[in-house]
Amino acid sequence: MTFGLTDKEVEVSRSKNGSNEISKKGNNSFIRLLIESLGDPIIKILLIALAIKVVFLFKNFDWYETIGILIAIFLASFISSISEYGSNKAFERLQKDSQQLLAKVYRNGQLSEIYTREIVVGDIVKLSSGDRVPADGKIISGNLSLDESFITGESKEVYKKSDVNNKKNNVYGGSVIYKGEATVKITAVGDSTFMGSISRQMQDNSEESPLKSRLRILAGSISKLGYIGAALASLSYLFIQIVVNNDFNLSLILATLKDFHLMMEYFIYTLTLSVTIIIMAVPEGLPMMITLVLSSNMKKMLKDHVLVRKLVGIETSGALNVLLCDKTGTLTEGKLKVMHLVSKDNISFSNLKSLTKYPKYENVVSKSLYLNNEATFSQGQIIGGNTTDRAILEFLGPLTIKERIITREEFNSDKKYSCVSCDDKKIYYKGASEVLLKKCNRFLSKEGDVLPLYEINAIKSSIDKYTREGYRVLVNAYSDQDDINNLVFISLIVISDTIRPEAKNSIETIQKAGIKVIMITGDAKETAISIGKQLGLINYDSIIITHDELEKLNDESLSKIAPKIAIIARALPQDKSRLVSIYKKNNLVVGMTGDGVNDALALKKSDVGFALGSGCEVAKEASDIVILDNNIHSICKAILYGRTIFKSIRKFIIYQLTVNTCALFLSIVGTLIGISTPITIIQMLWLNMIMDTFAGLAFSYEAPLPEYMEEKPKAKDEKIMNKYMLNQIVINGLYSAVLCILFLKLPFISNLFRQNSQGQYLMTAFFALFIFLGIMNSFLSRTHRLNFLAHLLKNRVFIIITFLIFATQIYIIYFGGNLFRTYGLTFKELIIVLVLSLSILPVDLIRKKILKNMHVSLGV
Repeated sequence: MTFGLTDKEVEVSRSKNGSNEISKKGNNSFIRLLIESLGDPIIKILLIALAIKVVFLFKNFDWYETIGILIAIFLASFISSISEYGSNKAFERLQKDSQQLLAKVYRNGQLSEIYTREIVVGDIVKLSSGDRVPADGKIISGNLSLDESFITGESKEVYKKSDVNNKKNNVYGGSVIYKGEATVKITAVGDSTFMGSISRQMQDNSEESPLKSRLRILAGSISKLGYIGAALASLSYLFIQIVVNNDFNLSLILATLKDFHLMMEYFIYTLTLSVTIIIMAVPEGLPMMITLVLSSNMKKMLKDHVLVRKLVGIETSGALNVLLCDKTGTLTEGKLKVMHLVSKDNISFSNLKSLTKYPKYENVVSKSLYLNNEATFSQGQIIGGNTTDRAILEFLGPLTIKERIITREEFNSDKKYSCVSCDDKKIYYKGASEVLLKKCNRFLSKEGDVLPLYEINAIKSSIDKYTREGYRVLVNAYSDQDDINNLVFISLIVISDTIRPEAKNSIETIQKAGIKVIMITGDAKETAISIGKQLGLINYDSIIITHDELEKLNDESLSKIAPKIAIIARALPQDKSRLVSIYKKNNLVVGMTGDGVNDALALKKSDVGFALGSGCEVAKEASDIVILDNNIHSICKAILYGRTIFKSIRKFIIYQLTVNTCALFLSIVGTLIGISTPITIIQMLWLNMIMDTFAGLAFSYEAPLPEYMEEKPKAKDEKIMNKYMLNQIVINGLYSAVLCILFLKLPFISNLFRQNSQGQYLMTAFFALFIFLGIMNSFLSRTHRLNFLAHLLKNRVFIIITFLIFATQIYIIYFGGNLFRTYGLTFKELIIVLVLSLSILPVDLIRKKILKNMHVSLGV
């Protein structure tokens, strides 16, 4: 027997073949994430506008405004990067346990324990029950029963043994050993392992998310609007300066055009005006608000057992059209339980005690199930074996059996049965009904007599009955003649995987949200149909299709029936990836659950990959969201949070663009009617703080309302700006702007305030009016309901921030002085300003009533 590698051989192997760690392509450092965040469409526009100011307008520079915008950009990028970086670190902490596992390895002639990451090609590893295989290798002695479900997608155990002429002696890193002991020679480590090869494919760049796509389109529309506004304002300004101020006199106009220094002054001003208007048009607080709403909800979701690995994955989950969902562990509890043993006479035994009245029958049943079982009791706990064996042993309980096993033939997925020969001269079989039942020509009666079995139709009927009810059915039999074709039927073993209590209601909620749920299972079609009916997945025109039937369809045919598919039975890993591609080609947003290496490609390909918390690390690495409790209800919550986030973003856009529209209109029209700078730079800085930082924080805490799950999902190509939003932005924005202009230009309004030569009190009142209008617009942007205070108490952060803004503004009015150009108002003047700002409430109410009467869809 070999005693393993020497230290020198280890170093040579490591330098040649690498270490046992799966590398990550383009590791997302904080700096890398920060740079990537600057690619946000809105931030790009702002950066371009600021670049123009720096290059062309250095002498006439608005440093306060520029610094304010730079702060907004920095905060948005910094918070986004730190949130995603923190999320990645949290995910890495989840992987810590797997990285710190120890393995027993022969080194320098001795058996020692080392970290799995230190294993190299050529190492001789000793493996036994409960161990995780540290890397790919070949069994050189012994035999193992392993869980390779992360590769195959099947929960059945796989048996491997030493056989130089058979590839079945290969074991793969990540497999868990149920039972047995073996010595394995490592043949591949790290990136060269099977898991490593899959992991590399997972690290390609993902497609653009629906949110980013919508923001890119919005940025394009806003920039066009800004460019048009800038052009109109610039042309208007030049027309007034060159033509109107020269009384349309051609000679004076030509003289002005020839005055180079004067024209340069006009040009510099128009450039300043243009950049200002473009910046006013752009909602520069949007990137930061999106980051705040995503990161704040990420923390809430973690409390609901949902770990968000990629921030944009939250919003995208709210846009789902299709959810491909694994049955085991997600819709069911993933814990098998023996419900009944059924005799040939169709008598059902729900526990071992119910067999005591038939002692001879009980003796054979107990022996057959106890001996033909890979699981065992250890210190009161069931260990080893597969899930089926453990469920059977739990049904039996601890027993004392005097018979001993002579030979064992372990379960094989090809033969679909296991058997043991014992010293009572019997061979006990357990396996698939379609394999063993037809080999039975006798049966054991409940009295313990062996009688001829003339026909098996009655037993088949029982099998069909239980299968249709969603149970898995095995046959238990024995032979006393060492002949598998001459079996004695003992009983049926009826096994259930209990449906989660909350699964049906969660699926119903998801379906009400307009999301198609497709169950994917390895179960037989009849079992899948039964479970699908219990979960409410099947209706009159639903299609239940197996892998074999799926294979016969080309993509075009599959695409035609895809809207009606409810269940995929006997599914294989490639079916998931194919379905994801089909639905995405139909322009649908697709989500998928998965837990194994075999699911990783489909998880990566889907718009939102939900990895199960109990799944393998490669699946989690490929996912956007990890469902820590494996529960469909948690996915339901993720969808609700996603929709809440999208609505919060839309609400904030309404607020920002309403205020921006007002400011934009004032800038363009104000230039024409002699109102150049009604808001000072310091006042604008305070306004930007309200609009960007405070409002972004307030809107990011909007409550997830159950009513959102009654709406249909947004189309993948639906613009972020809808007709309702545009209507509110234009009407409320223009009303606010007109009110501001009338406030400054109408004598009867200015006469309501104290007069002085500088108009200090009027401008103080104007600044207060502009801020209070912004506050009122924030309330109106929160809800489409006629009651603008609807659900307000569910967002206490909004209430607190709004109160602080109002209180701060009152303080600025009376104590701002020359810095803020505010000189106090009498109580009467303050009331007048408040009443004027409140006037937007009836305007908005009338707007909503008109839209409702026109049957226009209200809301975001």
